[in-house]
Amino acid sequence: MNRIPTSPNDPVNTDILMVAEDRVKGFRRLPFHAIAEQCGHPVPLVIERLKAMMEAGVVRRVRQTLLATKLAQGALVAWRVPEERLEAAFDWMKAHDPFTGHVVLRNTDSANPGADYRLWTTIKVPVGCGTLEGHCDILKRHVGADDYVLLPARGVFALGVGHMRRRNLQPGDKTPEPAPMQETKTVSLSGLEWKVLLSVKEQLKPEEMVEDPWSLRAAQMGLSTEEYCRTAEELDRKQVIGRFATFLEHVRAKTEDGPVTKYNGLFHWTVPAGMEIRAGSECGRHICMTHCYWRTGGDVFGGAQIMGVVHGLERDSVMEHKAAIDRHLDAKGIPVLHTAVFWGERSEIKPSEISPEVYEKWLEDVKAAPTLP
Repeated sequence: MNRIPTSPNDPVNTDILMVAEDRVKGFRRLPFHAIAEQCGHPVPLVIERLKAMMEAGVVRRVRQTLLATKLAQGALVAWRVPEERLEAAFDWMKAHDPFTGHVVLRNTDSANPGADYRLWTTIKVPVGCGTLEGHCDILKRHVGADDYVLLPARGVFALGVGHMRRRNLQPGDKTPEPAPMQETKTVSLSGLEWKVLLSVKEQLKPEEMVEDPWSLRAAQMGLSTEEYCRTAEELDRKQVIGRFATFLEHVRAKTEDGPVTKYNGLFHWTVPAGMEIRAGSECGRHICMTHCYWRTGGDVFGGAQIMGVVHGLERDSVMEHKAAIDRHLDAKGIPVLHTAVFWGERSEIKPSEISPEVYEKWLEDVKAAPTLP
């Protein structure tokens, strides 16, 4: 019996992953067909390979992503936690707060502003369920943090992981035009839209990885496939749907090939007030950037407004990408008043919950949860 290849470096798997990670935008009624059309392999083979990689642990999840900035208040949060509490705080955030997505321990040169803020998370608070500050105050109390800094996004210039397609990028590779900025204004949804949204965002189980996965989800809700998909398409028009995406286990090696990526750098740039959109657009057009935001509240971090992430197998290659972006900003006449790199040490990436009902239940549960010793 022939074993199905599960290495991301298998030529067919590479073809599939270069599309499946982040190239299928919006809601698609037949998402695996969309992957097949772009990668040039038949639909049954695409499904077979993705299922095999999921069962081998190479793929962490396959799911419809959302543009949660349209659905909830959100922010990047930098935490100052006593060194002896860092690991326990990381574990608590990962295990006990479904509204915390990324949980990352970072380090930077001790001379950089904010070097003692080593725990970085993302949070989402559903609209009408309180404030970001109130949520962080709860977390601060539970993990024993000394301080936190909220860094909400005012604009998004790049968002899409795509480790496989970025592997062979050269420093300075960029799109022909500056990246447009997407604003983070929230939208209101009907009851049915919320129900479909919360259904469509859940990761697919292996048995749901079929040519028409949404028919299974529709049946679970007692809806026709047509009504389910029509509602999801309306959500897409409201710009709350992101990508149909495959997420790799990108740090921990699951095959003999080693990890998909090893280093990630959170880049900070401070530019003159009024130049944030220009600077973000020029940074975000660099294809190496998986995330690029205009953020506010960064006085602790030298006034940084533009923040973004680049991944790579070699630390030097990540820095070469940053040097190319720095040169590009200079060539465009955008002064950089301060810049820094915060390197990832340990990370856990999970989808942030956005349900108001789940939030109310969490508030009750967290009141009874013990704080860290």
